[in-house]
Amino acid sequence: MNKNRKALVVFSGGQDSTTCLFWAKANFEEVEAVTFEYGQRHYQEIEVAKSIANDLGVRHHVLDMSLLNQLAPSALTRKDQKIEHDEGELPSTFVPGRNLLFMSFAAVLAKQIGARHLVTGVCETDFSGYPDCRDIFIKSLNVTINLSMSEDFVIHTPLMWLNKEQTWELADHLDALEYVRDRTLTCYNGVQGEGCRECPACLLRNQGMVNYLNRKEEKI
Repeated sequence: MNKNRKALVVFSGGQDSTTCLFWAKANFEEVEAVTFEYGQRHYQEIEVAKSIANDLGVRHHVLDMSLLNQLAPSALTRKDQKIEHDEGELPSTFVPGRNLLFMSFAAVLAKQIGARHLVTGVCETDFSGYPDCRDIFIKSLNVTINLSMSEDFVIHTPLMWLNKEQTWELADHLDALEYVRDRTLTCYNGVQGEGCRECPACLLRNQGMVNYLNRKEEKI
């Protein structure tokens, strides 16, 4: 891939977006990151994102999206709401409109900083049923954003067809597995690194790592 381009990574400081940040740094000459403050369950997420961006030498933007908290309450924005996922229903952690708004505002920022490539860690393989993580949504939104600003943005989704095991494999190929394991915050209970080991995010993340490390050891 031609590296003489600039990318903006939608960045939360979690496993997926941090892996995408490393991916972007490997594929683009210049990379910046944007984090959205929307009243998420744990403010540590923003602090972790700031720390990682600083550590990797990436210019970091934090945008206020607190209105989303008012419009779309969920278990990710309300500590008094339980994290649950009933069969046939969207998880209580789904925030309606989140990726629609995040990608739209990221594109506005990207236009200002001269970036034409947007990178996001959405994934349809392990997406928990979130409709705004689907490939068809991202492709549709890419067209809409370009029409709205008469630009030629390209939205990259490096993890779209990867499960968590394969996401750890990608991090390893980017020489970032230990960094992602130790420094990121994916846990719904706000525990950095390997997390609480009990919430759905931790179970998915840690099982993926176990599967990948076991497969890697079998090859040795």
